[in-house]
Amino acid sequence: MTDLILLPGLLNDARLWAQQCTDLADQARVRVIPTYSHDNIADLAQAVLDQAPPTFALAGLSMGGYVSMEILRRAPERVERVAFVSTTARPDLPEQTERRHVLMEMASSGALDRILPTVLASMVPPINAQGRVADLFYAMAAAVGVDGFLRQQSAIIGRPDSRPGLAALRCPAVVIVGRDDTLTPPERAEEMADLIAGAKLVKIADCGHLSAIEQPHAVSAALSMWLQG
Repeated sequence: MTDLILLPGLLNDARLWAQQCTDLADQARVRVIPTYSHDNIADLAQAVLDQAPPTFALAGLSMGGYVSMEILRRAPERVERVAFVSTTARPDLPEQTERRHVLMEMASSGALDRILPTVLASMVPPINAQGRVADLFYAMAAAVGVDGFLRQQSAIIGRPDSRPGLAALRCPAVVIVGRDDTLTPPERAEEMADLIAGAKLVKIADCGHLSAIEQPHAVSAALSMWLQG
């Protein structure tokens, strides 16, 4: 049975992937590794490699995708297949970095709770910015905490441009994106899929950036097909 490593995104913990862990349990030994333990992508990638089995399938959402790309740069021979979910291969733009610094300053001054609604609104369409998705997002954000948030934002700001390396990928790949994702929109997913030889592109309707919890069964179905090759 395949070992599958799942990597969460910004302000997410293992609960982001809870439904996928259940849905894919008969196809893979699934493990979620957090992405808020270090303040740079390189150390986060190495932490995953240190905990992972010799070879494994890898899926990362958003920031988890950035870490996945660094893992592939460091140890491509260990990754049997890769899934990029709600992510981009591009580096941060200056205006994005500036916004991150503002949020980091607010969080450092004790205002993390105040900025969370704004962060959530940037991730999901209004229909998903309440109820189950919102409750889970706020719970995960509380668990990640201010220090984890600051480490994650520093890592995201410092990530490299991963586009040049995508053409070298030789493992089976799928790129999954919500049709209503405005943070890493469908055209970013299309760009990645075009750069990776043989990559499958999956667009999910009625879904923003937090696809694994907005449309969990659709994401599970796409990952299931990917695991089956």
